[in-house]
Amino acid sequence: MRVSTFFNASTTRILVMLVTGFVFGAGAAQARQDTEGSNSTGQRIIRVSGEGLMETPPDKAEVNFSIVTISDSPEKARSGNGAASREAMNAVRSLGIEETDMQLRTLRLQPHRAWNQQKRTWEEKGFEAVRTVQVTVRDLDQLPRLIADIVDRGANRIESVSYQLDDRKLMLRDALKEAVIDARAKADAMASVVDASVGRVLRIEEQGVSVPQPVFRGLEAMASKDATGGAEPEAFAGGLIEIRANVTVVFELN
Repeated sequence: MRVSTFFNASTTRILVMLVTGFVFGAGAAQARQDTEGSNSTGQRIIRVSGEGLMETPPDKAEVNFSIVTISDSPEKARSGNGAASREAMNAVRSLGIEETDMQLRTLRLQPHRAWNQQKRTWEEKGFEAVRTVQVTVRDLDQLPRLIADIVDRGANRIESVSYQLDDRKLMLRDALKEAVIDARAKADAMASVVDASVGRVLRIEEQGVSVPQPVFRGLEAMASKDATGGAEPEAFAGGLIEIRANVTVVFELN
């Protein structure tokens, strides 16, 4: 008789636990459902992302070029490089470019290594001096002539030409404005489907701004000449600079 009572009591406890677990689970599921689309204060909210894109032509370019000289002695390599560099920099000055827009980036003097095809190995043959200069060109119409002149007067390596904006802050702000407008349009479109309306802004977060810089590698331009011997202007088309902004906006949902 005591055994039967034990099993009846145990069975009762198990049933109570099962019922309690079912009620708790159902309550938790209902709680999750009630809080969807709302914040901790019970407001109904909608969170959307927006993207803004602005395009504009560049208004300046940064030209990086090098003067490389090779000689059998370090002194000859250094002095030859200095003379060639002066000629190249005078070509830059002749276009009216300010001294503040010219900057020496690197200066190296090192053994020159050449590949011996017969021995299938690198060999040191003399010395090499390399001077790299960066020039900021604010009048892009001068860019083709600048490249042609510095190559004719000593520069023998065009490292890169990168197109940029002198003042990008205004374009960045405009891109952010467009991103917020895009977010609001998305929120309105989604809210209209569920017979709701978008209310006040609760939070705006900037997710990032990207400004990829068009970069032109100049080897082709050195070989591309027009009828007068200058670099062809078409080889230096700057295109457009894209400024892209992304935001996340939380609106109240009425």
